[in-house]
Amino acid sequence: MTTNFKRMTVAFSMIGLLAGPVSAADLGAGMCRLAGPSQLMTIQSDVQLTDEVVRLMTEAVNVADDERWIASRSPAFTWAFEAKVACGKAYGYLRNNYRDEQYLDKCECFHQRMVGYMY
Repeated sequence: MTTNFKRMTVAFSMIGLLAGPVSAADLGAGMCRLAGPSQLMTIQSDVQLTDEVVRLMTEAVNVADDERWIASRSPAFTWAFEAKVACGKAYGYLRNNYRDEQYLDKCECFHQRMVGYMY
């Protein structure tokens, strides 16, 4: 049993070394500037902004839950999942009367990336 434990420890250590660093989809500098500054922040009406965030979130949820995208090799599923989370957080802040610029930017960016890989 001790020998198996040592082998497993060595194997997992090697996997960790070979895997290399992992980065989140939202950490790259400039990654989210596909079309310039976020258009969501230019929406003055809180009702319109909330409606737009909900629309983006709903589209992302639909893609993230769609078997065609889940099973595909396209990054559309990954970006849909990221957009779903970011838009959900932006929506949560909006429900509490707070415009979180970071999550609004991520929501729009990740949704754009999702759509970009879909078509």
